Amino acid sequence: MWRTEPTILDAGQIDSFLITCEHGGNRIPARYRALFRHRQALLRSHRGYDPGALLVARSLARELGAPLISSTVSRLLIDLNRSIGHPQLFSEPTRNATATTRQQVVERFYLPYRAQAETCVMRAVARGRRMIHISSHSFTPRLDGNTRRADIGLLFDPARPGEVDLCTRWKASLEACAPQFEVRRNYPYRGTGDGLTSYLRRRYPARSYVGIELELNQKHYLARGRSWNALRVAVIASLCHVLGSVGTARANVDE
Repeated sequence: MWRTEPTILDAGQIDSFLITCEHGGNRIPARYRALFRHRQALLRSHRGYDPGALLVARSLARELGAPLISSTVSRLLIDLNRSIGHPQLFSEPTRNATATTRQQVVERFYLPYRAQAETCVMRAVARGRRMIHISSHSFTPRLDGNTRRADIGLLFDPARPGEVDLCTRWKASLEACAPQFEVRRNYPYRGTGDGLTSYLRRRYPARSYVGIELELNQKHYLARGRSWNALRVAVIASLCHVLGSVGTARANVDE
């Protein structure tokens, strides 16, 4: 079913792996709950978190033997995948809080998360390794009245050859093992948009850092059942194959 082809990832450099999940939950810590009074529906929506993303991140980390850095604090408190100063760093409830409260949120949640991720990359690079970072996300099936036409999105920077190569091979592997799923590159977002991967690209050269955002259509998670299980298994098995069969995806992944 699969063919082994020469790849930039086989350039003789030892690779390390990192899995992150910036939007893994919709939790609001107790001291900030007053900001979100009567906002429960919003917190449960796709704006509050990325449904299914943390389950996939955990499975990927286990299969690759990679560290997992994740957050279950809602992106509506602070979006860990946005840069300081980005207009979407804070949602309306947090923007209406005092400047002191916002700075406290940055110091308690944002800076430690970003520092932990960057430390993992820095240590791998210092050992002469290339870091392959997969950031796990999911996207709503419909946005602004438009239906998203994909099941899986692979986001990358077209100017970085290692990222192009990995996503090209990952897409081909997914299509070979799970042709029922539509896989698109740099969809439903641009891979060069603001985010943790784009930040790390500015810090580390292409030979040292490969950053990919994985985007899964939330319709599969919301429906659960065979489709969701098949999607997770396909994503994990195909990536492990491309990376040299680091692990074999299990049929019974975390529920």
